[in-house]
Amino acid sequence: MTRRVEGKVALVTGGASRPGLGSAIALRLAEEGAHVILSDVDLAGAEQTAAKITALNLDAKAVYQDVSLQEDWDRVIADITNTHGRLDILVNNAGILDVGEIDDDGAVAGLKRQLSVNVEGVFMGTQAAVKAMRAASTAGSIVNISSIAGLVGFKASASYAATKGAVKMMTKSVALETAAEGIRVNSVHPGIIRTNMAAAGLDDNAENYAAIEEVIPMHRLGEPEDIANCVLFLASDEARYVTGAEFVVDGGYTTQ
Repeated sequence: MTRRVEGKVALVTGGASRPGLGSAIALRLAEEGAHVILSDVDLAGAEQTAAKITALNLDAKAVYQDVSLQEDWDRVIADITNTHGRLDILVNNAGILDVGEIDDDGAVAGLKRQLSVNVEGVFMGTQAAVKAMRAASTAGSIVNISSIAGLVGFKASASYAATKGAVKMMTKSVALETAAEGIRVNSVHPGIIRTNMAAAGLDDNAENYAAIEEVIPMHRLGEPEDIANCVLFLASDEARYVTGAEFVVDGGYTTQ
């Protein structure tokens, strides 16, 4: 049986963290036949993820990338297209989280850090992928990882929420520009997932998150694989008529 993204070329940013969304997404795409390039500022961590994947006789390569730098996007996309001739899938997963109240002394600095990665990085990545897909006449898929913080409010998360809301609306706007060419652009909005980033938030703000965990209808945190499976669907031809949409994977939290 043909695997769901057999032979497709995929770039997944933020692939170093384990447990993390990027590493889980990269593994899932590779399991379904993709040639996966995973990038991160933590090259050693990305290489460890790639080694885990290749140990399963699957195809993965790690590269260094700072998604907030245009020159890194130019280099990584050029290397992929020179090697493979095209880019079929981009997963803009790399992101950072600064937790803090609006009147904290470092709030503005934290907002700027997150904007550079969570918004500018996604914007530049989406732009680079669209250019590459158009150049190769590829009906590709771009999946931008947002958050339920881009849909509903959370205490001590104003700057993070601002960036993730921006990702949602950016995704919809670009989807309108590229739909006629078959380039699909969608966003995924994870709830509270058991990742390294979530662990940091739970440790630093246990009093804020305890109440959230209690009211998750499924009464548990999500696993990285839950997000990876959603991304796999959007990356595959099964989602060929899906663009400009937001997919919420949160155990039912935002239904309330």
